[in-house]
Amino acid sequence: MTEMSTLFGLINFSVSNGLVLPIAIVLFLIGFALLIFGGDWFVDGAVAIAKKWHIPDLLIGATIVSIGTTLPEVMVSAGAAVEGHSEIAYGNALGSIICNTALISAITITFAPGVTDKKSLRVPAIFFFTAALFYAIVSYTTGYFSRPVGIVLLVIFAVYIGLQVKSALSGKGEPAEELEGEDNIPMGKALFLLILGAAAIAVGANLLVDNGTIIAEKVGVPESVIALTIVALGTSLPELITAITSLKKGHGALSLGNVIGANLFNLVLVSGLSITLRPFAVPASKLIAGMNASLLVDIPVVFAVMLLMTLPALFKGKLYKAQGITLLCIYAAYCVFQFAF
Repeated sequence: MTEMSTLFGLINFSVSNGLVLPIAIVLFLIGFALLIFGGDWFVDGAVAIAKKWHIPDLLIGATIVSIGTTLPEVMVSAGAAVEGHSEIAYGNALGSIICNTALISAITITFAPGVTDKKSLRVPAIFFFTAALFYAIVSYTTGYFSRPVGIVLLVIFAVYIGLQVKSALSGKGEPAEELEGEDNIPMGKALFLLILGAAAIAVGANLLVDNGTIIAEKVGVPESVIALTIVALGTSLPELITAITSLKKGHGALSLGNVIGANLFNLVLVSGLSITLRPFAVPASKLIAGMNASLLVDIPVVFAVMLLMTLPALFKGKLYKAQGITLLCIYAAYCVFQFAF
């Protein structure tokens, strides 16, 4: 622990005493890399250990893999909240939802539209929009996320996971995805991957938050803008890489249910934990005509992209190319807005 503190002390010292922006950018990118590889190692180790205990694939996918792939967002937002950078904690959660929906899923929808299973989408969609409505009501009425709000979000997360576990154990859940590459990993290596992955995520999150803050200060943009765009994209890179890989292999679009589930986790787990650890107000560093830009743009965009992605699937059981192109255009416009205004 002392060595880790010393490492971060040296990093912060070097950044604050010369070549500030270049060093911050390099460390920021190193943080990205650690989050990507750390998340992959953590999931591989956790899945291998779970399989050694003969836990069903469906249950592993519904719990361990889902939570593991959200760990980068959890660590970044929770760490930022604890350090008092509420704009990063807030922006990373909402930005990841927008990125997952309007960029990652939009890419697969654009290049591989197709039929979806309406039944499998109902539960995650209901949970997401319920949590999002609660989140929005708090944002617009009080403008402050108190600890009870964070606890409510965590309770929603716990209930959702409980239903997933129950569904998996009863055999009524979605078909299990094949979890390759973990069967033959020895227990010792699995534990090593688990610990190494967790450590990499922790260090990467710290580097991302600290240097993202420095970059925001030097470039002259609010922390929330960095979090809503660059940090959100960085913590969502594993999902983006998976989407591109699946397209190359001809597997088609990503499971829409998994995307909705990931967005739900960003809202109830990432935001819930951050708020519970250190309550904060809705960031208001960026204004439009004297009004909070987040309330005018960020939250409405979250609802808009999620509705655009889910409604056709829920009512018609299909995904359309025009749907994906529209989402990509919205994401491009959103990024331009964040940096240009």
